[in-house]
Amino acid sequence: MAELEDKRKFYIDGAWVDPVAPRDLEVIDPSTEEAVAVISLGDQADTDRAVAAAKAAFPAWSKTAPADRLAYAEAILAIYKRRAAEMADAITDEMGAPKDMALSAQTGVGIFHIENFIRAFKKFEFVRPLGPHAPTAMVAWEPIGVVGLITPWNWPMNQVTLKVLPALLAGNTAVLKPSEIAPLSSMLFAEIVAEAGLPKGVFNLVNGDGTGVGTQLSVHPDVEMISFTGSTRAGIAITKAAADSLKKVALELGGKGANLVFADADAKAVERGARHCFYNSGQSCNAPTRMLVERSAYADAVETAARVARETAVAPGHQAGNHIGPVVSKTQWDKIQGLIQQGIDEGARLVAGGTGLPEGVNRGYFVRPTVFADVDNDMTIARQEIFGPVLSIIPFDTEDEAVAIANDTVYGLTNYVQSQDGERRNRLARQLRAGMVEMNGESLGRGAPFGGVKASGRAREGGVWGLEEFMDSKQISAWSV
Repeated sequence: MAELEDKRKFYIDGAWVDPVAPRDLEVIDPSTEEAVAVISLGDQADTDRAVAAAKAAFPAWSKTAPADRLAYAEAILAIYKRRAAEMADAITDEMGAPKDMALSAQTGVGIFHIENFIRAFKKFEFVRPLGPHAPTAMVAWEPIGVVGLITPWNWPMNQVTLKVLPALLAGNTAVLKPSEIAPLSSMLFAEIVAEAGLPKGVFNLVNGDGTGVGTQLSVHPDVEMISFTGSTRAGIAITKAAADSLKKVALELGGKGANLVFADADAKAVERGARHCFYNSGQSCNAPTRMLVERSAYADAVETAARVARETAVAPGHQAGNHIGPVVSKTQWDKIQGLIQQGIDEGARLVAGGTGLPEGVNRGYFVRPTVFADVDNDMTIARQEIFGPVLSIIPFDTEDEAVAIANDTVYGLTNYVQSQDGERRNRLARQLRAGMVEMNGESLGRGAPFGGVKASGRAREGGVWGLEEFMDSKQISAWSV
C-alpha cells in the first residue's frame, strides 16, 4: 500500500503550521475505498489562532486600494489555471469526480467564478449616489470583518471560489473550513493563495468537522459573518449557533428541483433532464431530481429516462471518459440505498437501476443510475434530497397542477421548465418558488447569482450580488459633491 500523503498542517497567518493537538483523519478515495492522505482535525486552539490572525490582518487589508485587491485576484486566477491539472487530480482523489469531468467542470467552474468576480469587481462602485432625488446622499459598501467560510465536498472549488474571492475582494479577511471529507483541493487552493503573495493573515485554512471547527467559527465573537454551503439541517444549526453573537449568516442549502416537461418540449428535453439529474453522480443541490411530465408525453418520457439511466456508464474516477463516478462516502452510499429501497416500499415503479452496486463492481461507493415512475409527491423520494443519481417522475394534467406540485416542497433552489411556448415559460418563471429557474436547457447568464429561497437558504453567490453579500452598506448624508 502506498504511503499516505501527509496533509496534517493548517495554513494560518501566512504559513503552514502544525495543529496544536494532532487529531488524524484519513481521506478516503471513494473509487477504491482506500485512504490517500491524512489530515488533522482542528480544535478550539487552532480556530482561535486562525481567527486571531485574520483579525490582526483586517485593519490593513480592509484599507487596501481596490486595484491592489484586484491584482491579487488576477494572480490567484493565473496560478489556479497553471495548477488546474493538480486541482483536478485532488478532486478525483477526494470525492471521486471522473478525471475528465474533474478538470473541465469541477476545476473549470473555479476559473469561471474567479473570472466573473474580476469582471464584476472592475465595475463595482464602493461609494455611489443614493439617487438624483438626494444629491448629497451616498451609499458606501464596506467590508464586514473576519468571515468564516464553511464549504462542502460535492463541488469543492465551486464553493471555495464563490466564497473566498468575493470575501477578499470586498476587503474582508477569511478563515476557510473545507469539508473534512474532501479537503485536498482546498489545501491546494491555499497553496495558490500563498503563491499569489497575499499578506499574512488575510486568508487562513483550518481543517475540521462541523461539530468542531464549524461550530467554533459560528460562535466565535471575533467572526463577523459565516458563509455556509451544505445541508439544510446543518444550516439551521449554524444559524442557531451564530445567533448569540448576532453575526451575519449566509446560507446556500439543499434542493429538490422540479423539472416541468410539457408535451411541446423539444425532443431532447427528457434526455437532457435525466442526464442533468445523474451528473456528478447526483451530488448537486440544484439537480432536477423531480421530473414532472404532462400526461400525454408521460409514457414516452418514462421510457426515455429509463434508457438514459441504462446508458449512463458508472466507473472509477481515475478512469478517462464520459461516465459518472462513485458517491463520496460509505455514509452517503448507505443513505442513498435506503432511500431507493424506501421508494420501492412506498409503491413507486422502478424502471431502471435499483439497490446494490452496478454490475461488475465489487468495491467503491458506486450507485446504479435509478429512475422511478408513477411517483406521488408525498413519497419520501419526492420529499427528501437524496444526493445520488435517482430520478423521480411524476405525471401532471394541467399547468396549474404542475406549479402546485413543483412548489409543494420545503426547498426552493432551482426549478426547470421545458416548453416551446414562450408566454407559458414566462408565466411559470414567475410562479415557481425558487431562487433560479432554468428553461429549455439554457444556463443562467455569467455573473448571475446562485441561491434559493425557503429551506434552500437565501444566500446570493456570484457576480455583483456575491460581492455585496460580503459587505455592509452604509448610508451617508451631506456628502460633499
